[in-house]
Parts: sequence; C-alpha cells; structure tokens
Amino acid sequence: MSPRPRKPRKCCPSRRPADHMFKPAGTPVSKLQVVELEADELEALSLCDRDAMTQAEAGEQMEVSRGTVQRLVTSGRKKIIEALLSGHVLVIKPHD
Repeated sequence: MSPRPRKPRKCCPSRRPADHMFKPAGTPVSKLQVVELEADELEALSLCDRDAMTQAEAGEQMEVSRGTVQRLVTSGRKKIIEALLSGHVLVIKPHD
C-alpha cells in the first residue's frame, strides 16, 4: 500500500531570501555537511515566528492543516538549530 500523495502547499516566493545558502565563514562548502531546509518549512517558520500568526492562521494561509504547520515548524527549527550549532551549511531548497 502506497502512502497518500502529498498535498500541495502554498508558499510565497517573495519570502525566499536572495541567498539560498548560509555557511560558517572561512570554511569551504566542500568541507561542511549540508542541512537542507524545505521551502514549506521556511514558509511555516516565517508565518508563525516572523509574522506572529498562530499555526491555525498559517495553515489557512498555506492551505494545509494546523497539524501540518506544526510538523513543518518543528522540523524547520530542528534543521536550523542543527546547522547553527554544528557549523553545517544551511541550504534553502526551492519550492516544487
């Protein structure tokens, strides 16, 4: 039995930063581990943390459930803190 198809998530392209990669200064990318942040994780973090929306409001904006927003925020925060504390490259993947 195959999993249910992934529901499309509405992401605002203007929220994507001009730089798609953030890394520690002075170390070549080739010597660092890469952590990939999905576009929908960035969107959920931006709506909840930067724009101070509730997860329910962010879910309405992204056209997904509140539970999905909660999972996106949790996984996005884990990836960002892992990259910062471990000195990894943080790459923001484009929206599909």
